[in-house]
Amino acid sequence: MLVVCVVMALGGPSARADAWQPSPGHTQLALWPGAVPDAPRTAATAETVEIGDAVAGKPWIAIHDVSRPTMTVYSPKTNTSGAAVVVFPGGGYRVLAIDLEGTEVCDWLTSRGITCVVLKYRVPDSGPHWDPKCKCHANPPVPTALQDAQRALGLIRLHAAEWHIDPHKVGVLGFSAGGHLSAAISTHFAKRAYPAVDAADRQSCRPDFSVVLYPGHLWIDEARFELNPDVPVTKQTPPTFMLQAENDDVDNINHSLVYYIALKNAGVPVEMHLYAQGGHAFGLRRNRFPITGWPQLVETWLATIGMIAP
Repeated sequence: MLVVCVVMALGGPSARADAWQPSPGHTQLALWPGAVPDAPRTAATAETVEIGDAVAGKPWIAIHDVSRPTMTVYSPKTNTSGAAVVVFPGGGYRVLAIDLEGTEVCDWLTSRGITCVVLKYRVPDSGPHWDPKCKCHANPPVPTALQDAQRALGLIRLHAAEWHIDPHKVGVLGFSAGGHLSAAISTHFAKRAYPAVDAADRQSCRPDFSVVLYPGHLWIDEARFELNPDVPVTKQTPPTFMLQAENDDVDNINHSLVYYIALKNAGVPVEMHLYAQGGHAFGLRRNRFPITGWPQLVETWLATIGMIAP
């Protein structure tokens, strides 16, 4: 996601992230029980909250410098389906669009009887970034965002009975960089990217389904129409739903195309929707472009793969 921020009026230019909190009535957990693995040796920079330019007439909240990741569980009030979705907000692995591509997703999912978990994963420098020198996507020294995603899947399955979740109906949904993270955990689940901590890490971290929305970091570079080899698709990759606009000026549509081809060639059930217009980073906010009606497409797809009732 392209991030253009102005300072949020929450106490000045370095407003603390604790100025943003999920709405009351939801369960928020620290992702790690003690020290966060592969944390920087120096003292962590304080998280800050800023506000981004309006999307569909409404600004969005960006969280910077996440060093203490959390997961917030939004449970449906009625008609629980048993399905759960872990949401990965976008932000280019630099910030997190925590409402536009996070909490607003939960408003939709919980209204459909689906448990929603927003992952506030570590940023910046926690996933691939564009390197102008090689004109390619370079990887971080340690994939800390992937660590956080794997940990979250294990925690959800550990608490499945408590949170009224079917452990065989746990999926992921991500936007932009979060779309890449959805693909990354869909192809990196056989082994944790960190030493096991507790019982949660003995649970499977393979998603049962994956939703990948206007992703980046999947197309290897501008010279070759190839999938990034760090996303090794196999027949064990979960069923996947994909969506992107052809005029996306942040992440080229080739990111989606190469991933789709790899999934198809591996025999993975995949559904992809491409639209001529829509741009990037629209989240769930409706505008005049048909692409913003995508949540209904996802609901239909989830029913076809048996995750929710038709």
